[in-house]
Amino acid sequence: PITSIHGDLVGETNLNFNADYNQEVDVLFLCLSHGESKKLLSEATFHETTHIIDLGNDFRLGDSVYGREFVYGLPEFQREKITSAKNIANPGCFATAIQLGLLPLAKAGLLKSVHTTGITGSTGAGQKLQDTTHFTWRANNISPYKTLTHQHLGEIQQTLRALQPAFADSVHFIPWRGDFTRGIFVTSVLESNLSLAEANQLYKDFYTSHPFTHVAESMIDMKQVVNTNKCLLYLEKVGNQLVIHSAIDNLVKGASGQAIQNMNLIFGFDETLGLKLKPIVF
Repeated sequence: PITSIHGDLVGETNLNFNADYNQEVDVLFLCLSHGESKKLLSEATFHETTHIIDLGNDFRLGDSVYGREFVYGLPEFQREKITSAKNIANPGCFATAIQLGLLPLAKAGLLKSVHTTGITGSTGAGQKLQDTTHFTWRANNISPYKTLTHQHLGEIQQTLRALQPAFADSVHFIPWRGDFTRGIFVTSVLESNLSLAEANQLYKDFYTSHPFTHVAESMIDMKQVVNTNKCLLYLEKVGNQLVIHSAIDNLVKGASGQAIQNMNLIFGFDETLGLKLKPIVF
């Protein structure tokens, strides 16, 4: 039974796992380790009408398999393209949080060299047992990792340059491991001539039609978004430096929730269907 692995579903479902592929399903979600989605699709055949939404990183940079092309599934970036897509490459969790903090500037051609830090919970490392996900190591501890080399940088640069082709600078990103289970909090800093009022208006105008990304009027915190598909943004201006804070749940807007959002768009459902979730504030 599914509940043997997902204990939180006890009393919610009697479904069982099945090792047989239904090759004619309407939609297939792939939640596999990096490299495994491409391998599976190379070995298993699914009907050409089946929509595939891959939550791994195999297709985020434009790779295809047996003629299946994948559209990068960040709705705030290219919602219209997603609605007509056959297959979706779901963005990474850090990539989602960072891009949502920078898209309005890129669209306006105002993006310059960016310095970004971001902290994520232990669930961002997946289920594989590692020293750095063990409770005794993680509790009361933080540490940086993959300094300036994180695997999500490729998809971030790809999106930003699609909006601002002249963007020749880099996103200098240092990720951190946090002593909590879920959530991401990112802060990006760059030089800008915009006033704080102008920057806030730019962001509010950009996200006005997007139901899950909101510009807050006061400082945000991570608990405001955990267990939701929301991204909250808060902007500050210090001298000529624009500071953009963004927060998401790495498991929802950074993974499964965004996958459902993409499915809703593909099938013409309400974009928020099944995703009106309350945050776990306390």
